[in-house]
Order: sequence, then structure tokens, then C-alpha cells
Amino acid sequence: MGTTPTLSFILDPELTPVFLDQVTGLWAEVSDAGGAVGYAENPVDRADIRSEVDGYAAAVAGGRMRLIVGVGEDGRPAATAFLALNGRRTVGHWGWLYTVMIHPSLQGGGHGRALLAEAERHARALGLEALRLTCRGGMGLEDFYGRCGYKEVGRVPAGLRLSADDYRDDIMMWLPLT
Repeated sequence: MGTTPTLSFILDPELTPVFLDQVTGLWAEVSDAGGAVGYAENPVDRADIRSEVDGYAAAVAGGRMRLIVGVGEDGRPAATAFLALNGRRTVGHWGWLYTVMIHPSLQGGGHGRALLAEAERHARALGLEALRLTCRGGMGLEDFYGRCGYKEVGRVPAGLRLSADDYRDDIMMWLPLT
């Protein structure tokens, strides 16, 4: 019987071109395996993903976002959560989690829960009072997030259009940190 691989979590790793290529590859693998991380087509267009990765990297470099990455023993990213900081005074007490993903080969081994705990730890260290995220309906993700302490606080029926005939609920989840 094999052992579960371990991940080491890093806040704001160096955003080298190689690292950004690896995050793009991870995102594509998660999407192509059916993961709900912004894309519905299969296979996903890696150029589209890279454009989003570059936008996130610019936000991290600009201090508007933080990146929590889980790396495997090989040093490659196997999990991500982007923590966006709100600049407006009335919402600056909470942050958004975006693109929360675990490599398909590692799903079901507690890594998602560990990634969320790491994001929560960093959010608390930044003085945030809550975390907010959204997830795609029809996949049971709200149940997973619920088991991690998040509460469903809003739902837009058919708020996400994945294709001409596939609409899903857009579900908002909230985790108080205080």
C-alpha cells in the first residue's frame, strides 16, 4: 500500500516563467479532468489559461493578490489558491479565494482541506475577518466547502453558462475568521 504524497505550502513563490508554465499546466490538467476552475471545454486552450495566469501574476506582483501554492516532492505546483485583497474600505476586512485547485491525482487525499486551512492561516495573519469564494453548482463543491467550515450565503440560478445548453448555479460561500 502506497503512502499519500505530501505537499509543502508556500506563500508567494517566485513567479518565474518556468513556475508560471507549471501553474498553467496544472490548471489545464485540472480543467481537462473535469475540474470547475473556470473552463468547460475539453481540452482547454492553454493560451487562455496562460493569459489568466499572467493576470494573476501581475496582481500578485502588484500586491493585490497573494498566492498559496502546494508543491510536491518534485518542487512542482500541485495545488493553488489565489487570495485577492479588497482595496475598498467597506470590504477590506475580507478576501476572495480564486482558482482553488488540487492536481487530479491528489484529490481525495485531504490536500484540498489542507490548502484551505493554509489559505485561512494566511488570511488571519493578514488581519482578514472572513474569506469568500464562489463555486460551480452541480458538482457537490458546496458540500466540500461546507465540510471545511464555509457556509452558502448566496446562489444565482443558472448564473454560469458552460455551453449553449449547460447552465449551472453560481454559489457564493463564506467563512468567518473571527
